[in-house]
Amino acid sequence: MTGHGFRSLARTVLGDMGHRWEVLEAMLSHALVNQTAAAYVRTAYFEERRGIMQQWADSLDKAEAGAEVIPLRA
Repeated sequence: MTGHGFRSLARTVLGDMGHRWEVLEAMLSHALVNQTAAAYVRTAYFEERRGIMQQWADSLDKAEAGAEVIPLRA
């Protein structure tokens, strides 16, 4: 798993949870492909992003609480 892999995993799971794609893309600092939209969209969705990240953290905490942790050797 790589850093980008974790970003991809989070983007996929959060999308499956029903969060809006434009907010998720903003969270990943992805540029809008549509040049017209890019010229007019100025919001950063901070309040919505805060809620999404709390939901993501809660999801990870829940997974960790019920997970069997297997230590990795270096």
